[in-house]
Amino acid sequence: MLIKTYQKYLTKTFISLLLQITFVFFSLIIILSLFEEISYFKDLHTNFFYPIFLTFLNSPSIVYNIFPFIFLISTIFFFIKISEKNELNIYKRYGLTNFKILKLISFISFLLGIIIVIFFYTFSSKLKHLHLEIKNSYSSDNKYLAVITENGLWIKDEIDNVINIINADRINKNFLINVSITQFDKKFELIQNITSKKIDVSKNNWVIKNANISKNNFTQKNVKNIIFKSHFDIEKINNLFSNLSSLTFWQLKKLKKDYKSLGYSTLDINSHLEKIYAYPIYLSIMTLFAGIIMLNIKFNKPKIFNIILGILLSVVIYYINYFSNLLGENGKISATLSVWMPLLILSLISSIGLVRINEK
Repeated sequence: MLIKTYQKYLTKTFISLLLQITFVFFSLIIILSLFEEISYFKDLHTNFFYPIFLTFLNSPSIVYNIFPFIFLISTIFFFIKISEKNELNIYKRYGLTNFKILKLISFISFLLGIIIVIFFYTFSSKLKHLHLEIKNSYSSDNKYLAVITENGLWIKDEIDNVINIINADRINKNFLINVSITQFDKKFELIQNITSKKIDVSKNNWVIKNANISKNNFTQKNVKNIIFKSHFDIEKINNLFSNLSSLTFWQLKKLKKDYKSLGYSTLDINSHLEKIYAYPIYLSIMTLFAGIIMLNIKFNKPKIFNIILGILLSVVIYYINYFSNLLGENGKISATLSVWMPLLILSLISSIGLVRINEK
């Protein structure tokens, strides 16, 4: 019963510190993001309310991305707090060993990770989506857009006072397959329709071979080597769908299905989904890793040392993740391995640190 009382106290202490560190990071994100939004809107005639509103819409998504490092730093401060009161020695007298403390807060982190994925991620992705919608409406690029649906790739591209509505069944390397281009003037009166089985979109000047052009009820067949000007090339099309953090879990699953029907690469979506699956484990490993580091160093170090240590560890782990993700994006390793490899590395380091942890 006594141990359970201490467990409640430790749980409350850990969650309290986690909330405090989260608030500090959220405040910093608000300040930094606000400057960025103000800079974006400085040449646009908008109310000052817009940068503030957009900052609050985007900040939860950023917090979600840095939660692993918030958990790491919170764990460092957790052990600083209980060591300042010499509580570790008191706990040992009642059978609450270092290993049990680590197991407790790692389990709490895992449960919080599940809650964050189910509720906070869904909430932040919806806000992120709204943020992008509002911001794009003020973008100089708002005359063109692209979406992927179950009916293929759709592009609206306004250029030289002509509105082009483009539909393709799928993408194959640098080519759009089974393409229909319907052109309208500013009044949305039909100019002509162009169809082709294959269009080279490697550059902004698309190359259309063997096109069928319908205009004023007259059709020209097999017109060769038409150069079609566009704002889009294959690189831009690929980058259009890269902001997956604005989609909920179910939207990601639907988008993956649409990508497959289009013949579009699902590598980025698979990687993003794997990160969501791994997130609770990631948070628990970060907590365990930070706890082991703290139990293996002397607690008489100044707080600034521990803060710097937390920042350095965060930077090192960030670059391990970045390098692994880069290998996954380049196809050197699978999407699954690119997500789980950093976690395996941290787990191995942590397991080594667990040896004789109760003697610390």
